[in-house]
Amino acid sequence: HFWLEPGVGDADVVSAGLEGAGHPLLGAAVSLPDVDGFLLTGRLSLRSHPWLGEHVVDGSVLLPGTAFVELAVRAGDEAGCGRVEDLTLEAPLVLPAQGAVQLQVVVGAPDGQGARPVRIYSRLEQAEG
Repeated sequence: HFWLEPGVGDADVVSAGLEGAGHPLLGAAVSLPDVDGFLLTGRLSLRSHPWLGEHVVDGSVLLPGTAFVELAVRAGDEAGCGRVEDLTLEAPLVLPAQGAVQLQVVVGAPDGQGARPVRIYSRLEQAEG
């Protein structure tokens, strides 16, 4: 798996064997050769995306549900799928007051009708060392 470091630009992404994702929430994309799928990665923080701080629920900053839809739509664009059929949010994505969250959006292989599963993963960015 590839993770973007803070401040990595498209030129650095390309030198790492990835493509720029061309999206404000996602920084890189790569096809997965063994499963006919795609991986998109990104990094979210209140510093890099201050508008996210406006979505507070019970004192926690959450990634809005519409942002999950946007991530799925962008992943569908990468895979050549024209619409999101269904999206289930299993857990909210809480953004830390300090630091960042790393994202992975995984698009699986197409089924018999051409539909592809999309999974969105997140983890707190680890401090150096």
